Amino acid sequence: MFEDIDTELKQRIDSLIKKLEDRITQAVANDDRLSETAIVLRSIPGIGPVASAMLIAEMPEIGTITGVEAAALTGLAPVAHDSGTLRGKRAIAGGRRALRHVMFQAALVTAHHNPSLKSFADRLRKAGPHKVVTTAVARKLVTVANALRKSRQK
Repeated sequence: MFEDIDTELKQRIDSLIKKLEDRITQAVANDDRLSETAIVLRSIPGIGPVASAMLIAEMPEIGTITGVEAAALTGLAPVAHDSGTLRGKRAIAGGRRALRHVMFQAALVTAHHNPSLKSFADRLRKAGPHKVVTTAVARKLVTVANALRKSRQK
C-alpha cells in the first residue's frame, strides 16, 4: 500500500520537475540574450543544462564583470581571515550559495571531461585535497564561462 503511494508521489514530483525544466528551457529560448548566453555556456565541456540555467538565473551579470568578480559572486574566491581562530587562513565564503553548489557539481564533471581543465585538476590532485581541487576547478570554470560570455565565443 505505502509503496503505491511512494510511486505515485515520485511520479507526480518527476512530472512537476519536468514541467519546470520545460518552462525554464522555453523562457531561455524566447529571449535572444539568454539564448545566446546559454549557447556559449553549454559549449563548455562540463556545463550542462542545470549549470547553464543556474548561471543565467543566479548571475545575470555574467559576461559584464571581471573573472575575479565572477568568482567572488559565486563564493569561490578565497577570503583571508584576519582575526579569530582562523587567523592567517584563507577559505571560500559568501557569494551565491545555490550557484556555488551547482558549480561544484559541474566541476566534478569538468575535471574528468574538459581536456584543459582535466590537466589542471590532475596537477592539483598531486598537491592538495579533493575539496581544494574541486573548488579551484569550479572557480576556473566560472571565470572561463564569464570570459567566453564576455567575448561571445564558444
